[in-house]
Amino acid sequence: MTDTNCLVVLVACPAGDAADTLARSIVESGLAACVNRLPGVRSTYRWRGEVTCDEEALLMAKTTREAYPALAEFVASRHPYEVPEIVALPVVAGHAPYLDWVESNVDVSHAALTRS
Repeated sequence: MTDTNCLVVLVACPAGDAADTLARSIVESGLAACVNRLPGVRSTYRWRGEVTCDEEALLMAKTTREAYPALAEFVASRHPYEVPEIVALPVVAGHAPYLDWVESNVDVSHAALTRS
């Protein structure tokens, strides 16, 4: 298998409306073709020397390698966390029509206009 041009970008968000707002703005900006919101995520992590647990929502954005830098910048500038989780995973295989749809619905040129 070889990698495709598509990525899945994971973004953990506080539970509530912040995740919905961020997901919608990512798609509206053209930086991802689709963002799934998975509610009810319970995250356990170390922050400032202490282990803590929080309820979060996980966003899964489907985008392209070319759009990733702009997507990461967009999310970081709008995310309520001091250090947001923004992790890109390569899509090594997938249903070709779906991957084509992702690529045709990510518009990096439009995204550049919405970053300011």
